[in-house]
Amino acid sequence: MELQQMRCVVAVAELGSFTRAAERCFVVQSALSHQVARLEQELGARLFHRTSRQVRLTPAGEAFLPVARQCLDAAERAAAEVAAAVGEIRGPLSIGVIPTVAAVDVPAALREFRSRHPGVRVRFESASSDTLVRRVAEGSLDLAFLGLPEGRVPSGVAGHVFPRDQHRAVVAPRHPLASRRRVRLERLAEETFVDFPATSPGRQQSDLAFERAGLTREVAFEVADMLLMARILREGLAVALLASAFVDQFPDLVAIPVTGAPVRTEHLVWSSFGPAPAAAALLDQLGIAH
Repeated sequence: MELQQMRCVVAVAELGSFTRAAERCFVVQSALSHQVARLEQELGARLFHRTSRQVRLTPAGEAFLPVARQCLDAAERAAAEVAAAVGEIRGPLSIGVIPTVAAVDVPAALREFRSRHPGVRVRFESASSDTLVRRVAEGSLDLAFLGLPEGRVPSGVAGHVFPRDQHRAVVAPRHPLASRRRVRLERLAEETFVDFPATSPGRQQSDLAFERAGLTREVAFEVADMLLMARILREGLAVALLASAFVDQFPDLVAIPVTGAPVRTEHLVWSSFGPAPAAAALLDQLGIAH
């Protein structure tokens, strides 16, 4: 079993086409088909259902694909470790981010990082904090920026904790609360809310604050997309509770300090086995011990 065979299988699975997979792998289609056939013969199972119109994975292919990706990632990690040993940082760097990350200006940090290490290829993934922790623990992501309710610690990963941040109420400029210098949680409970999906860590922070205060509220809009949330807020359809460091990204909305506001702690996590060279270089740039 060869790495090139695995690359061919992964390309066909992702693109759904032997022709396009051959273009990605820089080989002619007949050579790619031969590579896949040789691997299928060695494994004793077909990896793809092939028709004139469609190529899809068989059950055996579904089982093989994630392990093949892990093998390819491990090979890239090995090459990156050797390069790092002789002073060169290169290879892939996969970073997970929550939509409301605020403790670090990630694009600005990457601008500096790429100027130092142009040989690093950066891939982003956006998801909930729980999903990102799981992805880092299983090795699918190198680093992840996430936010969790106060007192909750991610498990199965190593990490760094940023300073705590209190949420602010975010409203449209014409909202009745917009002129307030401060608002109490009890007053906010009277409003209609837009918030993250139920059970997500971003939502749990606010739910817990209202629960501890013995209050209930109406969440009429559940969204995971921050741009959509901002549009709902601009229309005056609802109010939101967001991290104070994040709301500066929406200068056309009004952010109001809240008495009894939810508290969020942002984390940066990486593999408990230690960061890959590119991830370690970014941690060093941020001044984070690992």
